[in-house]
Amino acid sequence: MVVGRVTGRGLKPLNRRAEARRAHFTARRALRLCTVKSALQVTSRIQPETPPQTGGDDKAGLGAYFQAMQLVGSADLKNFDRVNTWIFDLDNTLYPAECNLFAQVDQRMGSFIAEYLGVSLEEARRVQKDYYYRYGTTLAGLMAEHKLPPERFLDYVHDIDLAAVPALPELGAVIESLPGHKYIFTNGSRRHAERVAEKLGVLHHFRDIFDIVSGDYIPKPSAEAYDRFLKAHGVNAPSSAMFEDIPHNLEAPHALGMSTVLVHSTYCDHPSQKQIAEWHVLPPHVHHITADLLAFLQDTLKEISAKADD
Repeated sequence: MVVGRVTGRGLKPLNRRAEARRAHFTARRALRLCTVKSALQVTSRIQPETPPQTGGDDKAGLGAYFQAMQLVGSADLKNFDRVNTWIFDLDNTLYPAECNLFAQVDQRMGSFIAEYLGVSLEEARRVQKDYYYRYGTTLAGLMAEHKLPPERFLDYVHDIDLAAVPALPELGAVIESLPGHKYIFTNGSRRHAERVAEKLGVLHHFRDIFDIVSGDYIPKPSAEAYDRFLKAHGVNAPSSAMFEDIPHNLEAPHALGMSTVLVHSTYCDHPSQKQIAEWHVLPPHVHHITADLLAFLQDTLKEISAKADD
């Protein structure tokens, strides 16, 4: 497979590591500011006498913010004892958002659109985000408005450097211990999900991957995307749990009767993520919120075991 940048003459060879570094440093300051701004708003409203920790990677600090907001602690984790299907989004959910992996995808989307539409990078960025917000994914917008064949786009934007993705054996162990079947449900491609999950060391714990192609290119948050997933795998929604980093992607799962968990991401790219700073209580479609997926799953398993022993 030829690795390159889209140009008028085809694919121009590039250094993927160099591109990854550029994406990392371009996005890093914005991501930290997004997290810090959210934390400052929350703590100034709830606990003005307590200055927040401003580190963008401080999961313990984010947990404290959620506690201050009274967004965690009241939900009963024992209700997960009815769950026999565990469904995980991929990007910024299953892997730590601090990897900035999606920043590479984001940058490559802009480059692709600039070449495909023959516009400046600035205009490509505007189009990219407009389609993302209106259609659920940038790809869906390009397909609807420009009849883009999706395969070329998916192959290009997901051809990224995974060096920043760590192996997470503890996460793999806890996923393996969850009772029932586990799935990855992503708006990205199957190959992208396989590569990332394999790098994390968790791929073999999942029964299957439901990607954007499996859903006939209908993305989350569309209710139809979830209906297609449920039918494809014979899953009963009320006995399922959905883990996501984008709040509005949990609206349909909530309506279907799933348990929902918002994995707070330091990658604040969607308006519904930025609105978290304004929350005083959890919205109805978000049953649980966590800044640490591993710790949440470990606590959930403990609660399930404790209830089974009662």
